[in-house]
Amino acid sequence: MSQYLALIYEDESKYAEGGEKVGKEVYEAHAAFGGANEKALAGGNALQPTTTATTIRGGVVTDGPFAETKEALGGYYLIEAADLDEALAVAKQVPARFGGVELRPIMVFE
Repeated sequence: MSQYLALIYEDESKYAEGGEKVGKEVYEAHAAFGGANEKALAGGNALQPTTTATTIRGGVVTDGPFAETKEALGGYYLIEAADLDEALAVAKQVPARFGGVELRPIMVFE
């Protein structure tokens, strides 16, 4: 069994614009996704907004995200699957209303 990380990138401003209603809808979509795919999920978390990020470059600590982009990393799911096709079948279901999902295999060191 291999592991894949589904990284969720979205436009954070859309959540602020949508307010509580959008937040509730997205929460419910993720809860439904988790329930439908619980056997394939080994973990996952939502992240606080990029305004809470701290970046370290060359030992220097600064406030803010690593890169200024329209779509920011907002959360992830760790997927366990037999192969890429199986992982893609799960990742295609990840709710990403205001962006997209990047799927990457976990590197295994032996």
